Amino acid sequence: MPELPEVETIRRGLEREVVGKRIKTVEVTGMRSIRRHSTKKHFVTRLEGAKLTGVVRRGKYLLVKLDTEDMLVIHLRMSGQLLKATAREPLPKHAHVVISFTQGGQLRFVDPRTFGELFVTSAETVDADFPELRQLGIDPVEEPISWVTFGQMLRARKGKLKALLMDQTFLAGIGNIYSDEILFDAGLRHDRTSDSLSSQEIRRLYRAVVEVLHEAIKHRGSTLADQQYVDLNGRPGDYQLSHQAYDRDGQACRRCRSPIAKGRFAGRSAYFCEQCQV
Repeated sequence: MPELPEVETIRRGLEREVVGKRIKTVEVTGMRSIRRHSTKKHFVTRLEGAKLTGVVRRGKYLLVKLDTEDMLVIHLRMSGQLLKATAREPLPKHAHVVISFTQGGQLRFVDPRTFGELFVTSAETVDADFPELRQLGIDPVEEPISWVTFGQMLRARKGKLKALLMDQTFLAGIGNIYSDEILFDAGLRHDRTSDSLSSQEIRRLYRAVVEVLHEAIKHRGSTLADQQYVDLNGRPGDYQLSHQAYDRDGQACRRCRSPIAKGRFAGRSAYFCEQCQV
């Protein structure tokens, strides 16, 4: 699933490529990708004729502002992609929503597994209509906080570190990839409890959260072997080349040369160095 760096990369692409354009037509192949709407017509008519005026990100969600005072909410989930294209280019097999602009060009929502979704609602009622947004915690890129506040948040939760980092009500946007990368950078094990950390470890962890996410954004996110994440122009990210822990089991740790271990934690994989992380 695309995490904060990948979604932020797409947000920046949308801001650069489609904001300011007006929607001419919208084509939808099925209801699964717009499942919160009762009919295709309800979704299509709220978009056609509208101008895109801005894009913001909240955790892993994209919120596209329209000049009609509506908002298009997009969640890519497991395999969703947003791709810029021309009308002449062949449609991918799993292009479920195609937005065409009056100035030419298209924005295509491609989703082989159909877990992702698009939803149009009023900007005033978006939090009520999309309750997941209300529950999101602090965005570590958009809402910088002090390490002291971060430490207070950690101690209040008293949970295992990997689970806390992936808890969207605690920090919005971090998933399996970046929780492992952050914990490696901080030198902390995934199963340490938050109330066991010293002040120095809390500072290290907070610094790792900020630095890893910003560095991953700079490299346009991580594209794994399944190639399911690409940016708006269809290009893969390259932060996976800098991964220290995630999906590197059996390979030498870049710090101490011990093999990276792979464990199971709360039903998810956890990659870590048994020597460097304590």
